[in-house]
Amino acid sequence: MAPSACIDLRPGERVHLLGVARASIESGLHQGRALSIDDADITATLAARLGVFVTLTRQCALRGCIGSLESAEPLPRSVADSAYGAAFRDPRFPRLEAAELGEIRIEISVLSAMVPVRAASREALLAQLAPAADGLLLKDGAHRSTFLPKVWEQLPEPAHFLEQLMIKAGLPANHWSSGLRFYRYGATCFSETFADTPA
Repeated sequence: MAPSACIDLRPGERVHLLGVARASIESGLHQGRALSIDDADITATLAARLGVFVTLTRQCALRGCIGSLESAEPLPRSVADSAYGAAFRDPRFPRLEAAELGEIRIEISVLSAMVPVRAASREALLAQLAPAADGLLLKDGAHRSTFLPKVWEQLPEPAHFLEQLMIKAGLPANHWSSGLRFYRYGATCFSETFADTPA
């Protein structure tokens, strides 16, 4: 079964969420916390409770990525929290500094609901994957990892995609067990253009 349809955001709503993300990073730099969102600023569409990831790049290289697969908060709050986390809480990178802000490009991924993928073997799972479209969550006991759909850009072959997802979860690349569980999801992705990014 394919993942449920992703949210349909109008151009103005996308621009608004990107602005929230950048303002939240600025709030982190100047006030040490994520941007506070007033209920009055949340429209009916943006009140959706969906998973969100915010990815930061600098000179086309990853500079931070934080998010959640599910959320109990409306989209603007999830975006504000994830943007702050990507800038200041990604353990792979030092905290973002003010001098970097003008070089940072922001991308937001709003996720659809998770759909279980039933597969009795590695081959059966690979046959069900839709490259460039599916995000995939892996669970096996205490092991857990996910790749957003955009990861297919770096790992276009399903077998390699799955191997790297296993490794990310701390498992052998060729691992398979009866305890493995997979969930697929889609994503609506949008990002700042260079014209949107402050000089």
